[in-house]
Amino acid sequence: MASEGEEVSPLTGDSMDKLAVWGIASDFVNLIRQDGADAHGQPALRTRAEGQGNPCRHCLQLIAEGEEMRVLAYRPFDTVQPYAEVSPIFLHQQDCPHYASDRLPAWFAFLQPALVRGYDRSDWIRYETGKVVAGTELEAECERILDDPDVAYVHIRSKFNCFQCRVERA
Repeated sequence: MASEGEEVSPLTGDSMDKLAVWGIASDFVNLIRQDGADAHGQPALRTRAEGQGNPCRHCLQLIAEGEEMRVLAYRPFDTVQPYAEVSPIFLHQQDCPHYASDRLPAWFAFLQPALVRGYDRSDWIRYETGKVVAGTELEAECERILDDPDVAYVHIRSKFNCFQCRVERA
């Protein structure tokens, strides 16, 4: 239970340590919106959102049904190496604000389940950190993983292994 004056997680209601949660970089998103190449060297597919499960990885908000969006292959690593996974992601076609916050978006509570794992400074998976958790447990699990000084950052992925966001120590 949080004491007076402590920040409280909107997902769990518990007090929380500071996290740094990032959407993907604006420079990359702008390149994709101008028909730049995705992780497979091809332009992103331009389509309209169907249903409610289309999260933009730049603003970390859901893309409204019928709204124009991009679908592309994304590799959230600077270099190609054995652990540099590629996954499909969605982006708003229109400008949207870059997500940078000390907490996860509230809708992440509905990721059922989510994959979470830590990476070291060489971008290699720290196998002991990998876990499948309910969306409501994500913040606490990210904090637990980031307590390990050998972990540089955490990736959150959907149950389909689609990259959602990067989480670091604040």
